[in-house]
Amino acid sequence: MILEKIEQLLEEINNINVTTAEEIEAIRLKYLSKKGEISGLMAEFRNVPAEQKKVVGMKLNELKQTATERINTLKEQLCNEVSHEANLDLTRTPYPIPLGTRHPLTIVTNEIIDIFSRMGFILADGPEVEDDMHVFTKMNFAADHPARDMQDTFFVEHNPNDVTKNIILRSHTSSVQARVMETTKPPIRVICPGRVYRNEAITARAHCFFHQVEGLYIDKNVSFTDLKQVLLSFAREMFGADTKIRLRPSYFPFTEPSAEMDISCHICGGVGCGFCKHTGWVEILGCGMVDPNVLELCGIDSKEYSGYAFGMGVERITNLKYQVSDLRMFSENDVRFLREFETAN
Repeated sequence: MILEKIEQLLEEINNINVTTAEEIEAIRLKYLSKKGEISGLMAEFRNVPAEQKKVVGMKLNELKQTATERINTLKEQLCNEVSHEANLDLTRTPYPIPLGTRHPLTIVTNEIIDIFSRMGFILADGPEVEDDMHVFTKMNFAADHPARDMQDTFFVEHNPNDVTKNIILRSHTSSVQARVMETTKPPIRVICPGRVYRNEAITARAHCFFHQVEGLYIDKNVSFTDLKQVLLSFAREMFGADTKIRLRPSYFPFTEPSAEMDISCHICGGVGCGFCKHTGWVEILGCGMVDPNVLELCGIDSKEYSGYAFGMGVERITNLKYQVSDLRMFSENDVRFLREFETAN
């Protein structure tokens, strides 16, 4: 009698066909739970005559193993079906979806990084929400410098009685240079790309946030000639082998001497056009030898080490490279504008 029940259950189990997890769980409870069919047969097994126990026991083990394997197989099939269905987006358009493109600022930033990386510069990064100490004080800004005023700087926490406690949105990536000099023993050769913020009216030529790439080299016997050669190599890599540069005296609190660098207009070849205002030259960056005060404030002996620094706006370089007339286009996410850079990736 018990053998007939086992054969009947084997046939039932082999013919099971379910479509949901709830149905599989119901099958498991029916056959394998403590109160299930197989447990009931196990209880009846005690009353089986001794001469039949071996045969019945083998059949019971076969039944339990078959039920377990069948349920596991059904679970696996259901998981595969669910996984396959999850990959189907029934709302997707039948038309091909076009590939996106990197943002023009990203394209140019990566190109700048690549050029300086081949010169031995390594990447350095720092926080966008900074303290006054790293943005201004260690960069040799005087306590009453105009750049600290509310007209130029976005303040997160403003302490008019103690400027060293100000928390601000960094107005330049020089704060990264300060952090590197604090924690790294020379020689130092880093490039610092990042987003910066200034309290300016948004126009075609200015924005309240933009992107910079700054470079720093600190070692023994670093000269202005080293700086000039690095910048000339960069300009020719970025704008073409025929590019010329010129350095004009300028002033920055963190460098002395300081200069602004122009490149020969790559549109007119230096002859003069509307883009370069008929001068033949276009300004692209500021640079100079690191002021000894900056080195000392950052814990570097200015009598033993010297260095140079430079900084450029990524939007400015992108404008020159791709002749984008309006800075606002970089942050408006107009797909028509972005598609123009698909071939530049």
